[in-house]
Amino acid sequence: MTACAIESAAANENENGETPRTECAIAENGKTPRTECVITVDGSYAARLAQDGGCWFPERWTLDGPEPYAVPLPGNQPEEPGTEVQPMGDGRVLIRRFADGRHNFSLLYPTGPSTGELPLGAVECPEEGAVLRLLPPAPGGEKAYALAVGPRSSAVWLVAGGAFGPEHLAEIPGRCSGGVWLDRTGRMLALDREAGGRTKAVVVDLGRAGEVSPLLQIADGSDDRLLLADPDSGLLLISSDAPSPGRARLGWGVLGSTLPVRFPECLRVPDCAVTPFAIQPGQVLTPESCGVALRIDGPTGGWVGVWRPSARQVQHLPGPEGWLVGSGLWTEAGELLLPYTTADAPCGVARWAAAPRREALTGEAGGTGGTGAGHAGPEDPEGGGGTAARSPEPGPPEPGAARPVPLQQAPLGNLVTK
Repeated sequence: MTACAIESAAANENENGETPRTECAIAENGKTPRTECVITVDGSYAARLAQDGGCWFPERWTLDGPEPYAVPLPGNQPEEPGTEVQPMGDGRVLIRRFADGRHNFSLLYPTGPSTGELPLGAVECPEEGAVLRLLPPAPGGEKAYALAVGPRSSAVWLVAGGAFGPEHLAEIPGRCSGGVWLDRTGRMLALDREAGGRTKAVVVDLGRAGEVSPLLQIADGSDDRLLLADPDSGLLLISSDAPSPGRARLGWGVLGSTLPVRFPECLRVPDCAVTPFAIQPGQVLTPESCGVALRIDGPTGGWVGVWRPSARQVQHLPGPEGWLVGSGLWTEAGELLLPYTTADAPCGVARWAAAPRREALTGEAGGTGGTGAGHAGPEDPEGGGGTAARSPEPGPPEPGAARPVPLQQAPLGNLVTK
């Protein structure tokens, strides 16, 4: 059993001694950049590691009020640049610090002029080359999880919200990455598992002692990763090199659908990495109408893209000045929120309202930037894609805990994409 991962801060620093603001984790190289701000699933709070005079400190943002505002949560000494923070549903901030071979977890909260801290315990990862990182915020905001990756196996830990400190929940053979929640209960977790030289997305059932089942199996020799999922509509955003071996492409499918994964041509931006970071929630039974926010990184900088599966184009938008790159969320009504910070506005949120019928975006009061020209994508000459293999069911699910159903099998060729 993996006890936990050792990951020194120095391993994540660049030549200037700072953590790179873009950390490899998808795009055409199958990796995803790290975001600069983490937001709860319901959009109430956010947290980031801020900097003042060369010193790093946690900062909590409150987003569900009339105006967003930030509360600094400095400790007794500056934080290391590799420190991770994550907002909880009650407004406290989880922090992971690495020291003396241990990953120490605490909850931070404001107490008048100072910062209160509730230690939660520590996790050790004695295996050489092991790493540990926080998983994305879980639905509900009451619990937080971490993924420890060792040379031969990966472990899921409950690090906040348990009864007696960090709790080992599951051990998965193989090296895992990613992390996407598939339901609103925080039970079904999708991970990208590397085994036998290939990476395939699998489902870990935390309600069944970490039982693992396949999720994506587009082609035998392809690398298939799950990047983002919306539990309401079942929309999945996928990275796979199945339609073009050796080059990952962005595609989409629907959980439980008999249709194949599709890889729209419009999601290919030359010389750029395209990473989805937010899906519009609440679109039950209509995944094609969900707004999807894209982070686009190119040689000349980065910007925001907005796309819907029913569209044949991506709307390209300049990100707001000071955008906390890669972070944002959709409201059910179709408004895209992008947090930013500048000297004049240390805690701001740019708002973009989508007009679904016109498939365009208009800037709202309080936001910055403007609409960009969309690039129409032709029918995909390479065909759409494949699907995930259906995994055998080991037994009936517990009442009220539906298991995700992988996509049905389908051929890769001669499929029209949108």
